[in-house]
Amino acid sequence: MFEWPDNLPHNTFKQALSRGQRQVGIWSSLASPVAAEIIAGAGFDWIVIDGEHAPNDIPSLLSHLQAMRGGSAEPVFRVPWNDAVAIKRALDVGARSLLVPFVQNPHEARAAVAAARYPPLGIRGVAVAPRANDYGRVRGYHQIAHLNTCVLVQLESRAALTEVEAIADVDGVDGIFIGPSDLAADFGHLGNPKHPEVQAAIRDAAQRIRAAGKSAGTLSGNIEDVEQLFNFGFNFVAVGSDVGLLARGAEDLAARFRNGESNGAPAQKGR
Repeated sequence: MFEWPDNLPHNTFKQALSRGQRQVGIWSSLASPVAAEIIAGAGFDWIVIDGEHAPNDIPSLLSHLQAMRGGSAEPVFRVPWNDAVAIKRALDVGARSLLVPFVQNPHEARAAVAAARYPPLGIRGVAVAPRANDYGRVRGYHQIAHLNTCVLVQLESRAALTEVEAIADVDGVDGIFIGPSDLAADFGHLGNPKHPEVQAAIRDAAQRIRAAGKSAGTLSGNIEDVEQLFNFGFNFVAVGSDVGLLARGAEDLAARFRNGESNGAPAQKGR
C-alpha cells in the first residue's frame, strides 16, 4: 500500500478546490519577499506571486517561496506565459500551484497540464534533486508530483469563454480563473470590467465552470464586490493586492495628515 512521504506536505489548496470550497486569496506584485512574508502569515488561503505583470523571475520566485514558508497561504505562481520551460523552472524551485495566463482552448489547457507533469503523463523535464523534492530527500517524488501540483488556467477573452466546458473537461485542470481586465478589453470596454456586458459574461462563466465540476476563480480590486463574486458561483477569489494595500493605505494616511489636519482638527499655523 502506498504511503505519502512524511516530508512532502499536502497541497491543501488543491484539495480544497477539488471539494469546491471557498478560498480567499490576495495578489502579490511588489516583487518583495518581505512583503510576501508579511501577507503569507495574515490568514489568506492562497497568494498569487505574479510573474506576468510584475517583475518576478525565477530567482525572485525562489526568494518568495522561502519567505512564505510557514505561512497560512499556498503560493500560486502566475507564469509569464503558457510555456513549458517557464512552468518547468517554476516547479523545480518549489512552486506547486500555477496560474497559466491566456489559455484559449482545451488544446492549450492540455499543454499547460502536460508541462506540469513528468512522463509518461506529460513532458516536464526531469531534474534528480531540485528544491521541489527537497534536494532529493522526498522518496518517490517524481512518481507522485502531479498529485500535489495544482494547475489553474486563466481565461481572458470572448473566444476562451466559448470553450469553458471543453477546458473544464481537461484532466489535470484544477480550476478555471477569469481575468476581468483583459476580458473587458476584449469586449471593447478597456479599463471598465464593471461594464454590464462584462459582468454578465463573468457571472455566466462562473456558473458554467461550476456546472462543469471545476472550481471557478477571479479577483477584485474592490472589497465591496467580493461577496457578489462568491454569490455568482466563484469559490476562489483574490480580494485585494499588496500594491493596493500599500498604495491606498499610504494615500489615505497622507491625506489624513496633509497640511497638518487630523481628525477634522484645523491646521495650526506656526508662529
